[in-house]
This record gives sequence, structure tokens and C-alpha cells, in this order.
Amino acid sequence: MSQRNALVEFPSFLYSIAMGGFEGLLKQMTSLEIFVPFVPLFVAFDPLGILPIFVSLTSEMEQPDRRRVVRQSTLTAFLVSIGFLLAGKWVFTLLGISVSDFKIAGGILLFIIAIVELIFPERTRTFPKETMGVVPIGIPLIVGPAVLTLLLMVVSTYCYLSTLLCLVLNLLIVYFVFTQSHWVMRLMKEGGTKGVAKVSSLLLAAFAMMMIRMGIKEWVNIIQAQF
Repeated sequence: MSQRNALVEFPSFLYSIAMGGFEGLLKQMTSLEIFVPFVPLFVAFDPLGILPIFVSLTSEMEQPDRRRVVRQSTLTAFLVSIGFLLAGKWVFTLLGISVSDFKIAGGILLFIIAIVELIFPERTRTFPKETMGVVPIGIPLIVGPAVLTLLLMVVSTYCYLSTLLCLVLNLLIVYFVFTQSHWVMRLMKEGGTKGVAKVSSLLLAAFAMMMIRMGIKEWVNIIQAQF
């Protein structure tokens, strides 16, 4: 008799858990708590800040090629972010990679791209159009060490659903800003585009050095903590 009662009560137990989770999610959505990670992720993505760099890298492209690069870069950024959310900590632990290592590696890559753009601008046009959306635009320009590190911090504080929702919203903003870049290019014309490209490359180099400096500083702190 007790087994029979247990069999009857078990589905109702599962139903109460499901309804409790649904009610919690509904309460979170109605209180807008689910959108809390949006602001820090928006600051980390910085779509308006990376727009001049995108313009400088795609200024020689026709509009259809530029749209394809935008689609490729946002899709790459999304897939890399999802993969990092699911397996980032595990991969880092398995390979013995720290966040500091990731910052330094990403900073070096961005610094090389910025220096080449400043000194040999014609060589940046040799990026294959077929893969430019993957590297360097998708990663590390859109999704760099700052975004990936923040994703791990956000998902540990909030739920996966909240993090994914705010990630998708930010990527949609990046997609919209990039698709409207032709208005920026049309407004600035060729001379203005080249000028912005130089300034943005200099800012990119400075940003890369900041990432390297932060990574080295974290390295020093880790070494000092061990002694």
C-alpha cells in the first residue's frame, strides 16, 4: 500500500518541482532581474568602440561581402561564447591555462594586428575575405578575453538562461551596429575612413597593451601569493 501511494505521489512531486522552477523563472522575468547581466556585457562588448576597427578592416569590401563578414563574425562570436560557457573552466583546468594567460595571448594578437595596420595598412587587406569574420573580427575583436572572462563570472552569479539571453541581445546590437557601418563609411568618405582607421589602430594597440599589462600584473600577484 505504501509503494502504491509512493507511485501516486511521485508524479505530483515532479510536477511541483517543475511548477516551482517555472514560477521562479516567471518571477525573475517579471522583475527584470533576468536582464541584470545585460549592462556589464554591453560594456565589455563595446559595439560602438569596436565599430571604427571593423570599418577599417572592411573598408575595401563591397556591401555584400561586408554583410557576409558581419554574419560570420556574429555567428562565430556566439558559438565561441556558448562553447566557453559550457566548457571554458574545464578546458582551462585541463590545459593548465589561466585567465591571465588568455588575456596576454589575446592582447599580443590584437597588438600585432594593430601594428600591421599602422605600418603596413595594405597587408591588413590580405586577410582572406572568407575567414575575416572568424579572425580577427569574430574573435578576439567582438568576443575577446574581457567578454569571455565576464561570461564565466556572470554565469556563476546568475542562471544560464539570464546569461544566454543577455549575450544574444548584445550580439544583436553588435550585428545591427555593424550592418549600419556603411552609413558611417558613406559619411566619412575615403579620407575620413583612413583617418579613423589609423586612430582606431592606435587605440587598438593601446587596448592590447592594457590587456597584456593586466595579464602580467595578475601573473605577478599569483607568483607573490605562492611565496
